[in-house]
Amino acid sequence: MNLAFLSPLVPSGTELTAILVVVSFSAGLNVYATVGMLGLLAHFDVLALPPDLHRLRDWRIIAICGVLFLLEFVGDKIPLFDLLWNAAHTFVRVPVAAFLAYAATSQLPQWEQIAATFAGGLIALAAHGGKTAARAAIVHSPEPFSNFALSTAEDALVIFLMWIVTRHPYVGSAIVLLALCVIAILIRFVLRALRTLFSDAEASLFQTGPGNRRQ
Repeated sequence: MNLAFLSPLVPSGTELTAILVVVSFSAGLNVYATVGMLGLLAHFDVLALPPDLHRLRDWRIIAICGVLFLLEFVGDKIPLFDLLWNAAHTFVRVPVAAFLAYAATSQLPQWEQIAATFAGGLIALAAHGGKTAARAAIVHSPEPFSNFALSTAEDALVIFLMWIVTRHPYVGSAIVLLALCVIAILIRFVLRALRTLFSDAEASLFQTGPGNRRQ
């Protein structure tokens, strides 16, 4: 199926930068939705990916991302599972965002490619930290709706950003930069939330260990 009537976006230098900002931020929120959307958009000729990312068009990669996205969509609403999942995915979202930036800028001089890689990972880390801080703000809410609504809103935001960046890359990057400014203002709370995330995840692992389950 070809959706060429949508006028596929072939990014220029500045447009590619805007797209990478959005992709890195989105990966920090939900890496599987981001990579899956990239694959779908490229497969249907809505977005032209750089040569080193053409493999994302493969239906097998898209399918794997779809399955993992569904797992995260469901698991992110389960109190204990979402805690462990998000802690572990600090080491998935950030490296994948850095890799996407690295692969997308292979045509640039090496120092610029390294700078783009570092920036991509840093943006993803900021997004992940902002997500964690938002969860920390509602963690003590007695009803489950807040967590469900926030998780769903995060997924919807990723899909929205990945779509709008193909039509209006500068608008998408402006939205992300605004979000990054908010996160920067709340940096102390973000860092505290990240520390709490790992502390709670460690405590949960010990509480659910084999020895504790036998008690």
